[in-house]
Amino acid sequence: MPFGYLFTVALAAIGTLFALRPVPFSRPLGRPSYYFGLAANELPFAVFFWMLLLPTALAFADGDIDSAGSWAVVALAAVTVLGLAFIAYRALGERARIERAMDSGLGAGWRAAIDADLGGGLRRRPPWVRILLMPIFRRRLDVRRVPDLAYGDAGRRNLLDLYHHRSRPSGAPVMIHLHGGGYSGGRKNSQSLPLLHHLARQGWVCVSANYRLRPQARHPDHLIDLKKVIAWVREHAHEYGADPSTLFVAGSSAGGHMAALAALTQNDPAFQPGFEDADTSVTGAIYLNGWYGAYFGQGPDSSPLAHITPDAPPFLVAHGDLDPLVPVADARHFADRLRQASAAPVVYAELRGGNHAFDLYHSVRFEAVIDAIEGFTAWVRSRERRAAAG
Repeated sequence: MPFGYLFTVALAAIGTLFALRPVPFSRPLGRPSYYFGLAANELPFAVFFWMLLLPTALAFADGDIDSAGSWAVVALAAVTVLGLAFIAYRALGERARIERAMDSGLGAGWRAAIDADLGGGLRRRPPWVRILLMPIFRRRLDVRRVPDLAYGDAGRRNLLDLYHHRSRPSGAPVMIHLHGGGYSGGRKNSQSLPLLHHLARQGWVCVSANYRLRPQARHPDHLIDLKKVIAWVREHAHEYGADPSTLFVAGSSAGGHMAALAALTQNDPAFQPGFEDADTSVTGAIYLNGWYGAYFGQGPDSSPLAHITPDAPPFLVAHGDLDPLVPVADARHFADRLRQASAAPVVYAELRGGNHAFDLYHSVRFEAVIDAIEGFTAWVRSRERRAAAG
């Protein structure tokens, strides 16, 4: 029995099973289900090649497939391939589903409403070379990362990384992103890096920031940190070629919760102690695999739902329908409430088969979301220009 081959195929099979049928995080197998299933769900091509095709070819080449047990492992690999094929199939349909969500949120002719200089560079096809060959390599040679810039006085928890094109174009829009981790873990330079590098390559200035964590900090400390990041960007980002009058805020999981709160409490002095006069307004918000409810042990006022008003900025919400940490019903509820109250557009993209933290890799799914975010921000910027022109 080729035990190395068995181990590799078994890992792929377990990951594929949990990608197809994730266990809610609150149940005993929830945590291993999430970690095993995430890679198979977002990187089915890599799992197929590195954990099934190549090991099977090597096992045959070495003459290890010579018993009933070894042939059973081959059969398990074949069944796993079928599961991965279904996972890849549903991910490949994501681009069309997201396009329909954009049509619903922005109007069927939304692309025609984008200014020519903003719409000309929008990508319409997946970057297959990166998806197939470099799904976990998130850096780009033409993007410069400026690390560990201090925006507050909380040490390493108040540091940010800034990304810009090496040519340093002027007048660049800004995207601020906050990582997830249940408000108790995580770090900058970890999540949504494919998004930040892509936008920086397109001429944006992007920021990924740490913030204070539980249990040393609690709400609204994290939100205050994000407001400080926004204030820092307005004061300093021009040094890196940015025009911070166009500023979008984004976040993943807990970071999405925080980004939504910041977008819905713009310039609220209650969340800006000591910098009440700073401009913390945002152009729009990107809410990825977020948390929508109240903060740990606190009342409903700590939820974004409590701060929805008619003057909310434009939102793009993306959530997986198989998210084992945050039920997709919560995302639908937030998007519905926001649509009912807000005068601004709301795009809700429900990702079929999407897991939590789908934004870690250059996957088929997240590349489709990235293109939607770029299209959404171009549409919002075009609308802002027309409004400014009168």
